[in-house]
Amino acid sequence: MPINRIAIGTPGEASHPDALKAALAEFFSMLIFVFAGEGSGMAFNKLTDSGSSTPAGLVAAALAHGFALFVAVSVGANISGGHVNPAVTFGAFIGGHITLLRGILYWIAQLLGSVVACLLLKFSTGGLETSAFSLSSGVSVWNALVFEIVMTFGLVYTVYATAVDPKKGNLGIIAPIAIGFIVGANILAGGAFDGASMNPAVSFGPAVVSWSWANHWVYWAGPLIGAAIAAIIYDHIFIDSTHEQLPTTDY
Repeated sequence: MPINRIAIGTPGEASHPDALKAALAEFFSMLIFVFAGEGSGMAFNKLTDSGSSTPAGLVAAALAHGFALFVAVSVGANISGGHVNPAVTFGAFIGGHITLLRGILYWIAQLLGSVVACLLLKFSTGGLETSAFSLSSGVSVWNALVFEIVMTFGLVYTVYATAVDPKKGNLGIIAPIAIGFIVGANILAGGAFDGASMNPAVSFGPAVVSWSWANHWVYWAGPLIGAAIAAIIYDHIFIDSTHEQLPTTDY
């Protein structure tokens, strides 16, 4: 089981130049992703005078997030592994592919990147609201929790299949676009119900800047549970158990 490969890391790892550079890469990748993704929603609200959500708005959100994540993962891949998501980092930790200390550095960088992106958006748009994720009418927290678990499972399963699996071969070349595609597709599926976060950092930045925390726990619990399930299933069933797994900066 991958749980046997979980590693805490060494005390000096948190201050090692490579780890700090990787964390900085996560910060910038997250900033790029959230600025484009959250910004697309703010642009839609401005164009519609904060009108009701429409199918066109949902498609625009899916495209913006899919394209931005493709870029954000690509630019960080060679430095940090391009996680751009605390849930992906958690899945990598569960599978023994990153140490706890490096994972904490990633989480801090990812959360800060999201907050800074939202602050920049609020300033550059003249004070428009950075809307926090929320549940649609008729959607309970348990409905949303299942949505986030399943959608994040699909995301992290895709990460493992295209970026982590040592047998991936040339498939690794398309990892960033595959990851962007699954996020865009999941937004089309779940966006109308709970916003389709799949990413605690993406939910955290708008919540901090707008100071709106209603049902915020759903956007942490769901993605982390989904990521852990995907990591355990893929690592245990599909990755050769005899293959040596050492904590690395790559997922």
